[in-house]
Amino acid sequence: MQVPLYAMAHARSGDKGDGSNVGVLAYDARGYEILQAWLTAERVKQHFGGIVLGTVDRFEMPNVMGLNFILHDSLGGGGSASLKTDAQGKTHAMALLRILVEVPDDYVLPDVGTRGAMAPGGELG
Repeated sequence: MQVPLYAMAHARSGDKGDGSNVGVLAYDARGYEILQAWLTAERVKQHFGGIVLGTVDRFEMPNVMGLNFILHDSLGGGGSASLKTDAQGKTHAMALLRILVEVPDDYVLPDVGTRGAMAPGGELG
């Protein structure tokens, strides 16, 4: 079964020079275990396609059920040097939250109330 990442976790992102970081925090321990195994640096790089020109590094933060990704060479120079609309990578968190995660059929999505404007099928509500 596939579910969008936003149903399992929340995320924040920002600039780190010419790269950006995306922190992903799972809503529950089972979701974190699934994300540890499934959400690899390679998958993140593939998801971002031509936006990330460099490598992607992944760091685990088990004490907060989180993964932090550094997307190298993703901001076209970064900050005031970039001509990109999002020179600080603030949209990278939402972009990653739209990835579809393969989860076991018995995985029960955590009940975290409203998940913003996103409908359960991934459409904008």
